[in-house]
Amino acid sequence: MASTHPDPEERPFPVGWEDDDTPGVSIHPLSHADVEAILAHLAGVPDTGQPTRDARRVAPSTARTAPAASNDRARGGRPGGSAQAEYQRRRAHEHTAWTHTLPWRAAATLAAGLTTWLATTLLSLPLPIRALLTVAALAAAWWPLRFHPSPETQAWQRGAQGERHLARLLAPLEANGWTVLHDLAVPRSAANLDHLVIGTPGVFAIDAKHYRGPLHLSHDGQLWHGRYPLAAALSATRWAADKVQATLGAPDIDVVPIVAVVGAPVPFGQVSVNGVPVVAAGSLPGLLRALPPVLAAERAAWAAATARTRLRPAA
Repeated sequence: MASTHPDPEERPFPVGWEDDDTPGVSIHPLSHADVEAILAHLAGVPDTGQPTRDARRVAPSTARTAPAASNDRARGGRPGGSAQAEYQRRRAHEHTAWTHTLPWRAAATLAAGLTTWLATTLLSLPLPIRALLTVAALAAAWWPLRFHPSPETQAWQRGAQGERHLARLLAPLEANGWTVLHDLAVPRSAANLDHLVIGTPGVFAIDAKHYRGPLHLSHDGQLWHGRYPLAAALSATRWAADKVQATLGAPDIDVVPIVAVVGAPVPFGQVSVNGVPVVAAGSLPGLLRALPPVLAAERAAWAAATARTRLRPAA
């Protein structure tokens, strides 16, 4: 999916800093380098499940949005719903095709069993041994012919599992006044956004990736999973964040794309590639909690309410 936006290294992070300890509000934009510096610093902050000093400081004002959490979950859809539905659709299609070949599969299995029985009979083996070898031949012949979804279909189920796992990790944020929505349809497209997290530190469009095996950086700074480059996946996450930002219609609120990796280590724990932070799923809640507030509580509540109104569940 193609999108048109400025070079990620030149794209600013237009959010403000709010200090409740002073009577005024000082707002200034953060550059991409500033965001990377904050994330790099936060990499060493443990996720204790408790609000940070900044989160505790803004807790009284953000607590007003907490009662809407149950509505957020209902409105925001079911974690992994779209991926699970796609898995079930593909599995049903493949199972239908498999049933059409069931007669020859059954015939091949029976032929293997009959051949084994005849061979053991000619060898004059005892009846219990003949029966045991025949059953083993039937099982061995049937095992590769049984129904099992293709690797491509299984990848959709694994993706749904990754989204549900990340949703469980993000759920405690709601107790600190965050809004967490799941499986949202990207406006005017067939794509979906796995998670949208909104709080005083900003708005974050999060794509969950469930991988097997480690990720690695190439010499040119690109991120790879095995033999597959992840540039397209990162670009799609940034594109979805841009679409959500356009839907919110608030130029002062930047929707930050994040890729959260489940099941595989991330180089250096977290990296930023093509303007998109890539972090280990387990560390993401702690990183979000530790970010400084950049939105007033009322502005964050407005963003959450607008997202619930304008973004529908994908499944």
